[in-house]
Amino acid sequence: MIKNTHKVAGALGLLLLSLMKPAIASEKPNVIFILTDDLGFNQVGAYGNTPIKTPNLDNIANKGIRFNQAYAGNTVCSPSRVSLFTGRDGRYMTNNSNTVQLVESDITVAHVLKHAGYDTALFGKYSIGSQMGVTDPLAMGFDTWYGMYSILEGHRQYPQILWRDGKKLRITENEGGKKGAYAQELFANEAIEYIEQDRENPFFVMLTFSSPHAELAVPEKYSKQYSFKEKPYTGMSTGQPSDKYAAYYPEPVEKPNAVLAGMVSALDDYVGQITKTLEKKGILDNTLIVFTSDNGPHDEGGADPKALKAAAPYKGQKRDLYDGGIHVPMLIQWPDKIKQPRVDETPWLFADVLPTLADISGVDLNLVPRVKTNGVSIKGLLKDSPEPQPERVLYWEFAKQVGDPNSGVIGDTFQAARKGDFKAVRYGIDSEVELYNIIKDPSESKNLASKYKSMKKEFFELFEKYKN
Repeated sequence: MIKNTHKVAGALGLLLLSLMKPAIASEKPNVIFILTDDLGFNQVGAYGNTPIKTPNLDNIANKGIRFNQAYAGNTVCSPSRVSLFTGRDGRYMTNNSNTVQLVESDITVAHVLKHAGYDTALFGKYSIGSQMGVTDPLAMGFDTWYGMYSILEGHRQYPQILWRDGKKLRITENEGGKKGAYAQELFANEAIEYIEQDRENPFFVMLTFSSPHAELAVPEKYSKQYSFKEKPYTGMSTGQPSDKYAAYYPEPVEKPNAVLAGMVSALDDYVGQITKTLEKKGILDNTLIVFTSDNGPHDEGGADPKALKAAAPYKGQKRDLYDGGIHVPMLIQWPDKIKQPRVDETPWLFADVLPTLADISGVDLNLVPRVKTNGVSIKGLLKDSPEPQPERVLYWEFAKQVGDPNSGVIGDTFQAARKGDFKAVRYGIDSEVELYNIIKDPSESKNLASKYKSMKKEFFELFEKYKN
């Protein structure tokens, strides 16, 4: 009788396990969105043509999806990040300059995921909400945050002040000229500690590194592995500014290319530590990891994007609406859903992140008060049998502003749009529309506007509609 009881119990146990498996598989995934600052399309090894070593990022690409046609929200930090947080492209933005910030009525991706029962955290650079209690991260949907609050704080790799949940923290290791605590390592460590905690809810972590943005600085163990032909950056050390950015970045850098490459390798190391933490905790399979950059590469503080072919094969860099300024690396890993690694050529952009995560987490945006997005969900791409996305027009706008050393004529508005293989740009509302086949001509060197007049007219009308 006892033996029969054991058999029944065993059968019931197997039945329960079989019933539990679909439930476990259908659990909402954890989400880790890793955003870098001014990382170029060609500064990740998986994209094939860089001397920079990024084995951990390459591993994500080799196990997930490498998107070849993904775009940031803008060509500079703040409007790109507001686009990411709110799900809006330049047509829905009220300000497309680097002065834009979130406003009290904005609904962010963190708000949306709170509707799905997520625990939410932000570690790193914020810079898009300066009213404490109104537009700081806690007011914008995050349960906890640690990092840099203002945009200027993000210019220092060894900060003396950081923030935790609205309170200033002294970083004593960096006081008195010392460089004992590297900001990016602090952010990564906070994220790892958060991931290691036990919790009942799925989590959404935004890890927003402020690197490889200038200033150029990194622990030596990352930079010493590189040897390039170098032109030292003198900053203000000679008594004269070495370039237009020297007032922002006065410290000299003897080997700027090696330091910048080391900054990228440091980020790669931190990403590797995070994936190992997820694996050790047993939650890697049901964690959606996204890695990308807020815009193209910079030339500040001694950086030379041309020397390292940072935006190749694309033309331009940060502050350009040619693809070098907005075409970014985009790697996604989600082992439960993406079991067959691939390269995907679907064009999409930051505005699509909010509706995609809403879709994945089961949130109906029609039921979320005040949400305003014109992005679309790309959930259908995040699986082994991807669903083709309908063709649509992607749009960007960049308005120059006072205070940016590279602004040019204050008030200039640049516009760009892409439809299928064709990309149009207009550098100023009184300028001619340029038209390129971005697939056949990624360097945007052959202007096809005179050849495809009807298409030029279509883009011109779009630019006229949104120029104000």
